This record gives sequence, C-alpha cells and structure tokens, in this order.
Amino acid sequence: MLLISLTSTFSMNLYVATPTVHACDKCNFLLAWGSSVRRSGNGQFNNPQGIAIDSTGNIYVVDYGNYRVQKFDSSGTYITQWGSHGSGNGQFRDADGIAVDSSGNVYVADGGNYRVQKFTSDGTYLTKWGSHRSPNGQFRDGDGVAVDSNGNVYVTDWGNNRVEKFTGSGNYISQWGSDGSGNGQFGEFGPTGIAVDSSGNVYVADTNNNRVQKFSSDGKYLTQWGSYGDTGTGQFSYPHGIAADSSGNVYITNWGDDRVQKFGDSTPSDLTRSLWTQYSQPYLILPIILVGIIIGVVLNRRRSKAKESSLLQ
Repeated sequence: MLLISLTSTFSMNLYVATPTVHACDKCNFLLAWGSSVRRSGNGQFNNPQGIAIDSTGNIYVVDYGNYRVQKFDSSGTYITQWGSHGSGNGQFRDADGIAVDSSGNVYVADGGNYRVQKFTSDGTYLTKWGSHRSPNGQFRDGDGVAVDSNGNVYVTDWGNNRVEKFTGSGNYISQWGSDGSGNGQFGEFGPTGIAVDSSGNVYVADTNNNRVQKFSSDGKYLTQWGSYGDTGTGQFSYPHGIAADSSGNVYITNWGDDRVQKFGDSTPSDLTRSLWTQYSQPYLILPIILVGIIIGVVLNRRRSKAKESSLLQ
C-alpha cells in the first residue's frame, strides 16, 4: 500500500493513497512511501485511508488495517504513530476520515466505534464524542471529516444520511440531510467525502446518487451537479473523495470509473478536466498549495455490503 506525492499542471502537490497505480496523466511523480504489500512496521500500511496535512507540512495518514494514525514529514520520513484496535480512548475500529485544524489538532472519524476522536499533533488523546444510533451528535458510522477556518467540525454520518456540525470540542451545533434523492438529501448508505472551502461552503460526495452537493456552512442547500456515467464530463460513478482549493476549484475521485475530475470555480458548468484516469480505485486526493496551506482533505473507500449491513442494524 503506497502513499504517493505528485505535482500537477495546476501548481499543486497532490497526495494520493491507492493500492495500484498504473499511470498519471498531467502529473509529475515526486515520491512514494510504504510498500506494495500490506505491512505493519513503522511507515508501512495496511489499507491507508484518510490523509491530512498540517500548516507545517506534516502528513497524517489513517492506517485503516493497522488501527492507527501515522505521522510523517513532507518527505515521507516517519515521525510517530498512535492507536490500536479497540474501543478505548485513542483506539480505533474502522477509522476512516481525518482532518487537522489551524492549531494542529487532529480529528479522526472512528466509524466502527461511532465517534470522532481528537488528538494533539503528537497523538495525545484530548477528547471524543458520539455513540451509536441516530439522535443529535450520534453516528451510524461517521465517515468523512472536515474542519473550517473557525474550527467547526463537519462529519458525514452516512448510516443516518446526514452531515453533522460540531464545535472543535465536540458540542453539537446542527445537522442536515435525510434519505432520498432530492435537494439536500443523500442516497442509500449516505454521504461519504466532505470538504470545506475558504468561504465556508461545504461540499459533500453523495455517492449513491452520483452527484456532489454544495451547502452553506449552516447546511442551506445551494446547488448540485453530476449524474451517473463512466466517461462523460461531469458524470460520476460512485464519487467518494472530495477536496476544494483556495481558488474555488473542486476535485472529485470516482472509484467506479477510476478517475479524478476537477470543476472550476465550484460550478458544474465552468470547467471540468480529468486530472488522471488510470488509477485503480483512487482512495483519496489531497491538494496542497505549495506554500503549505491546507486546502482540503477527502477520502475514498470501497465498502463491502457485509460491513454496510452490519453497521445499519
């Protein structure tokens, strides 16, 4: 399982976690770390998932199969790790999304434990929130996580077909979404990837409805784009990963058709351009402006129906 750093024609570094890389169009390879097989040593991975970068360029990776978070510098040098399998503080079960706030605090969506955990940048446990089921502040598998410039935390609760918003200390603020295909609704097994732009707008990958929805920071529906398709511009085949850069561009990963698309100025009609098309199941994409400012984090994970069924019981 490799973590790969690339440059693109859009003047950014792109970090992609993928089990198989065939080719990259319009990208220049920089470096990779990990191994081509699943391992558990320092700097090795067993199905890497979410990824985030702090303001100093350190990289945090959710090592899903090893139940831990690993931290690296920008050149891929191993720094530290934390986590183990379980439900105690600092332990994980099906951890997935990860985000870093402007103070360097790290948030992890610990889906199998139905909670979000918060850590310092060196992995010291700070707090947690959430439990199983559907009342406010609870989850039926929190998946993606994003943090806005004010420190508010957004979590995609795909088992409850909604997005929940919290303070940085875990106090519940609001939520939006329900099961369906209308404006502001999310399809079966709910929303997955989530990102926040520099204006506070929230973008959500509505995977089973094959679209992206855009909301204000308080959950007001703004617009959407996308339809089902494997090759067409602006079409999606199960979008999961999503990121927004400081110029308002939005990047979407599709594991159904193994490509990444870019949408200009956050609107479906301005610009759509395929960044690369020959990855096998692109798990996530994380664009970083070269001065080191965090732009966004997204993730993508193919789920088994067995897991989905068990979590929704």
